[in-house]
Formats: sequence, structure tokens, C-alpha cells
Amino acid sequence: MRKVPILAGFLAAAFLLAVAVAARGQSGILAPASVVKPRAYVSLEPVPRGKEFEVAVVASIVTGYHVNSHKPTDPYLIPTTVSAKLPKGFQLVDTIYPPGVEKRFPFSPDKPLNVYSGSVTLRLKLTAQKDAALGAATIPLTLRYQACNDAACLPPVSLPVEAKLRIAAAGTKPHPLHPEIFKSKAASAR
Repeated sequence: MRKVPILAGFLAAAFLLAVAVAARGQSGILAPASVVKPRAYVSLEPVPRGKEFEVAVVASIVTGYHVNSHKPTDPYLIPTTVSAKLPKGFQLVDTIYPPGVEKRFPFSPDKPLNVYSGSVTLRLKLTAQKDAALGAATIPLTLRYQACNDAACLPPVSLPVEAKLRIAAAGTKPHPLHPEIFKSKAASAR
């Protein structure tokens, strides 16, 4: 019985959004979750217990859109972040965000915004602790951002991303993976 008011409210909100979009001539606006395509990569295979390693989230941003950097120019702007829900046996050492690029937009002609566009790589340094379960492991990640084009900003969105890896016994020799992403990270494999 309560589904009718919820559905009616949803339909009314969708109609108002469609009217607003049509009125502004923005018929080509994408759904917020479709603007960024994230993919996770792990720096080592396998990851030995007691070893530091990295997970990178490479976010491909649709041409014509941008997201705020991790350090936007104004406090009211939503930063791009990556966070991990670490399973038992993992510890976060650091999160590394690249610098954004200062760009001017028609909606902010006097003040450039610090943004990411094209492709951006966000990295997490982690340690597989001595009690990490051996074998296959998954680290759930969340990429949060607000996408904008030159005329409008979309609602913020949080996308789930998974990093899949294999944990091995301490002392196992790991192999570096994805050198194109983890440039000069061969030291992580020592």
C-alpha cells in the first residue's frame, strides 16, 4: 500500500528533472554512475603475508565531463575519494591522490576549478598482515565523485569496485603486476 506514494514521488521527481533538463537544452546528460568507469588493479601476485602492496583504481571519465579533484578549490565542492572496507588481516598505510588540473568553465569564469578529466589513477598502499587469510581475497572499494560537464553538475555518486588478489605465506616471492600503472614500484616486490 505504501508503494504507491513512493512511486508517485519518484515519478514526480523524475518528471521535474526531465522538464529541467529539457528546459536547459541538456538532453545529452548521462546518468551520474555512467560518467566514470573504475577498474581496480593490484601491484603484486601473490601478495605475501607481512608485505606492503598497492591497489590502484583507474577511473576513466567520459569525454566532455570532469570530476572535482581530491582537493577541490572550494569547500562546498565534493572531492573525489576512494575508500576501502578492509577485510580482517589488511591494514591501510596511505591513500595517494594525484594533483588535479586547474580549469575554467562557463559556470565559473573567474575562478578555475581543480578537476580530473580523461583518466585518473588513485592508489592505496596496504599491508597484508601476518594473520591475513591465505588464498583468494577481495577488497571492497568505493569510488565517490560528482561529475559535471561545461553546463551542469550531476548528483554525487558512490560506485563499488573490487580488488581481487591472492595472499601467500610470508617469504613467498611476489611478481610485480601492471608496471604501466605502478611505475617504478618494483621496490614493492622486494
